[in-house]
Amino acid sequence: MASRGVTEVPLGSGDAGPGHAALQHRHWQGRFRLSSIGDRLDAALEDAGFERAPWLVVALGGGVAAWFLLPASWMWASAIGCGILLALAGWHWTTREARMRLGLAAIGMGCAFALGVSLVWARSAVVGAEAFEYPRVLHFNGKVLDREEQPSRDRVRLTLAMRDAETATARKVRVNVPRSSDDPAFIEGATVRLRARLMPPASPMVPGGYDFARTAWFMGLSGTGSVIGPVELSQAAPPDVDRLKALQRTLSAHVRANVSGSEGTIAAAFASGDRGSIREADEDAMRDSGLTHLLSISGLHVSAVIAAAYLVAIKLLALWPWLALRVRLPVLAAGVGAVAGIAYTLLTGAEVPTVRSCAAALLVLGALAFGREALSLRMVALAAAFVLFLWPESLVGPSFQMSFSAVLAIVALHNSAPVQQFLAPREESWAARTSRRGAMLLITGLVIEFALMPIVLFHFHRAGVYGAFANVVAIPLVTFVSMPLIAIALFLDTVGLGAPAWWMAEFSLELLLRIAHWTAEQPGAVKLMPQMSRFTFALFAAGGLWLALWKGRKRTLGLVPAALGVCLVVTTPTPDLLISGDGRHVGIAGEDDRLLMLRESRSGYAQDNLQELAGTSGEVIPLRGWKGAECSRDFCVIALERGAREWQVLMARSRDLVGERALAAACERADIVVADRYLPRSCQPRWLRADRRFLDHSGGLSIALSEGKISRVADTQGSHGWWRGRDSE
Repeated sequence: MASRGVTEVPLGSGDAGPGHAALQHRHWQGRFRLSSIGDRLDAALEDAGFERAPWLVVALGGGVAAWFLLPASWMWASAIGCGILLALAGWHWTTREARMRLGLAAIGMGCAFALGVSLVWARSAVVGAEAFEYPRVLHFNGKVLDREEQPSRDRVRLTLAMRDAETATARKVRVNVPRSSDDPAFIEGATVRLRARLMPPASPMVPGGYDFARTAWFMGLSGTGSVIGPVELSQAAPPDVDRLKALQRTLSAHVRANVSGSEGTIAAAFASGDRGSIREADEDAMRDSGLTHLLSISGLHVSAVIAAAYLVAIKLLALWPWLALRVRLPVLAAGVGAVAGIAYTLLTGAEVPTVRSCAAALLVLGALAFGREALSLRMVALAAAFVLFLWPESLVGPSFQMSFSAVLAIVALHNSAPVQQFLAPREESWAARTSRRGAMLLITGLVIEFALMPIVLFHFHRAGVYGAFANVVAIPLVTFVSMPLIAIALFLDTVGLGAPAWWMAEFSLELLLRIAHWTAEQPGAVKLMPQMSRFTFALFAAGGLWLALWKGRKRTLGLVPAALGVCLVVTTPTPDLLISGDGRHVGIAGEDDRLLMLRESRSGYAQDNLQELAGTSGEVIPLRGWKGAECSRDFCVIALERGAREWQVLMARSRDLVGERALAAACERADIVVADRYLPRSCQPRWLRADRRFLDHSGGLSIALSEGKISRVADTQGSHGWWRGRDSE
């Protein structure tokens, strides 16, 4: 039987002429192009020369962020699957020598991404607490878990463990107790009986607002509220319960007794972490001047304590020659600094930001003790990974983002070649050296401000423009003057000689407040901005991470997404209409930077939220007093000129019964109807009916009339446990 010859198909390009038809097929050409791309990526990874560990933490954080962004559980599982598939693809690539680095990168990034999604999903399932379904007024016994003094607001805040009589489940709630109803015996471990009005934790009032429901979910809170009537002590706390909390309160009271006024409240915050005594006006001034980070015990304070303990210990130990010749003093001094840092963290309440800062500072301390580079991207990545493993939900909070962005900016700046050359030792006068270091301090402050600006605008919708200049003076003042003086005063108080140190500490804190108020009062000191989209914020984050983590000329590519983010911020339209989730509060962006409000709020919470998210800082005017509005006892109507047309907006002011025919006729003449109650189906406006039925599904609304665009709170919530919006019908 004759054998049949097999046609040879050449696959290499060297002997493939134009007559080889097999190579003319597109799938062969595409395969060669993909192979070339993979080889180039592997070569780029080889030549990059950057640290690998920070990118693994970026992937871990990306997995956490994906869980918050994706709306449904099947998508979370799919995200984990995608990470695993990427890792498997990387494992396949490692079998080829030319793709080894690309394969290892894919394995690491895929596994880290999948781990991030899994960590936060598991954390939510373990600590998440179901909120009350509706407001309640309850009589109950509660065991005090935490007591927070808030004398500036004339109240005490208690966190209680109680049992829900309806469902027989244990719940954690937080209530505000007026000073008149307080008793010093209401401390951790005590059991109290009280009557309180409890509300489910609030979702964002309007799109872009603060999501307390999400925060409360991870805190395990089912409700918050206020006490009605007296509070009775059912059982006193055991004598040995939580002595650290008692010490913290005693220390705070001692500091306030020695330093009066607002200066004393800030000194108490530095010494014990007690921020409840700071006046609202001073806190606003610190915020608008970019100095509010000084009031929260964080990296600056913990690092100052550890550095001071380290320096004092190493100087004193060096005076003992026998020990200095036999033991590595940096290791002993590092141990002293570590003990001081941990003690300070515990004394100031061991809040998550403080624990995070302490962990990062201890890593730096360990690097110093063992002769390693202290300020490196690897150390920052290790500290971030530590926090994400324990509290993955902190990634979406401003505290985590601001802390690590600032540290990352400092490390990346000071590790860059131009800065190292600028700071290199040289023969020069004392004045020149001091001027050079002062200039570097200002440059560092400006870089930090640029790094933090998108975060501040995204979360708070306002930013202090002159913060870099204020921080150049305020940070050294707090670090090298105020905090050491407070520590010296407390030490001298043991022998009754602390008065002079307390006077100097008070003077330094008075200077700090003057700097804050003067900076905040300057024209243009505060920039307000409407809601920044998640996509815009992601562009800033991607650009910043690329600039910080990449090396060489290619790091400048990070300016591209950052520049695009700036363009999107500048072109973000100001919402014309803001509607709260309950329909009670409506804000209208008026002329001359003014805000029109449907209802006057007894508290400033609704007004502040609407002003910030409308990007207005001018006068707030009740709608009934506006010349362009017509208001009755039940409704207000206003005509708005937007987008080359006139919009008629009808808003309910009361819940009194209105004739259905008259209401239907008014709705027919309106483009938009807003009400905090359920409207009959006969009410059919031309464009939108935002009544209680609609808002139960959507949450608060932000409307840009000129673009005909409606943003809803529900669009950013998905099926996460803290969202209480009803499924659409």
